[in-house]
Amino acid sequence: MDADIIKAAQALKGKAVARRRDFHKHAEAAWTEFRTASIVAKELDALGYRVLAGADVVEANAMMGVPPPADLERHFQRALAQGADPAWAEKLGGGKTGVVAVMTFGRPGPTVALRVDMDANDLDEAMEEKHRPFREGFASVNAGAMHACAHDGHTAIGLGVAEVLAGLKDRLAGTIKLIFQPAEEGVRGAKAMVARGVVDDVKYIVGSHLGVSLRKTGQVACRTEGFLATTKLDAVFTGVPAHAGGSPETGRNAILAAATATLNLHAISRHSQGASRVNVGVFQGGTGRNVIPAKAVIKVETRGATTEINEYVYGEAVRIIEAAAAMHGVKVEIRLMGGAAGCDNDPALVARIEQVARRQALFPEIVPAGNIGGSEDCTYFMERVQKNGGQAAFVIFGTELAAGHHDSFFDINEDALVPGIALLSGVAAELLTKG
Repeated sequence: MDADIIKAAQALKGKAVARRRDFHKHAEAAWTEFRTASIVAKELDALGYRVLAGADVVEANAMMGVPPPADLERHFQRALAQGADPAWAEKLGGGKTGVVAVMTFGRPGPTVALRVDMDANDLDEAMEEKHRPFREGFASVNAGAMHACAHDGHTAIGLGVAEVLAGLKDRLAGTIKLIFQPAEEGVRGAKAMVARGVVDDVKYIVGSHLGVSLRKTGQVACRTEGFLATTKLDAVFTGVPAHAGGSPETGRNAILAAATATLNLHAISRHSQGASRVNVGVFQGGTGRNVIPAKAVIKVETRGATTEINEYVYGEAVRIIEAAAAMHGVKVEIRLMGGAAGCDNDPALVARIEQVARRQALFPEIVPAGNIGGSEDCTYFMERVQKNGGQAAFVIFGTELAAGHHDSFFDINEDALVPGIALLSGVAAELLTKG
């Protein structure tokens, strides 16, 4: 079957590149992937998959960091104007832009899930001749949105895998679930899909990423480490305004409360059991130099080498923020804006992925382990599957990068797409034939 998979993947190279460039040109940020998700859903439906989208796969109450309704509507109309499929786009209302494709084969077997992400970064793309997407006409046409983390490539790989597996359906057993996740940036989307029960019946799940710590096409890491659990939060302080010269004693200074919180957040004790992080990345407040400020906002993230360590840092952060508000006599609202769990790869599944990679011989260099170097909310899927007794792994495909991730000059080597399609298709086929 390996030879058939490789042949099918290689035949898809032109289509994969075209898809990647189309998604790159029409980049869509978290929860606004109306065009991308609708096109994905339409193509999966045409391949014979049972396609679930919108509220069927995204739990509204678990969504974090969703844009205001007016912004969602603006992006919805923009997506329609840029070629979104109207029927499928309609199913994605409220920013519920997740898509899951399901195909059950003729013989009993496990449920296998592959997960890819679809969203772009909140970033303006470089518009200079030295930047290939601009030079060749596929730079983002959407201001403030750019595929600077290879999710366009991930989506193209996911559709390629869907096509390969559909062609093998008479030779497979069990069920395949292809998860196209929105809102990975800001680690916001996976939790809402997990809450909807998308992977509750899954025995094996494999996530993947292009680039990251592997910067050469032909490299692959079948095990990924360095996942940091994280929580993203906004703390909104509300005080009482007053004339800073005439009656300062009648005011309650929100900026002072936010500043007190900021300084003390960075004094949280590190954890003895592993790496821990905290950062205040944004500080906003005030209206004028002669006004006691009544509003202030800090945007904070906590991280930990494990979910438990992150929970410790997050708990300390909440305690400090609330204490700072009380100290200055102001109110504070803590809003959760994103999060990801910590996670480890299952050695048994990693070994099986490596076996497929060696058989296919499309990767000259199999790296012992890749490093994600931060947070990836695929860990929510992985953690849920593992808690239910299943196995999980995360694969990194090497690719040359024109610039680092989240850089306005970011670009990938598109030669990495076909090996990615072949390996994920081969892994799925392995699990769907041998269990």
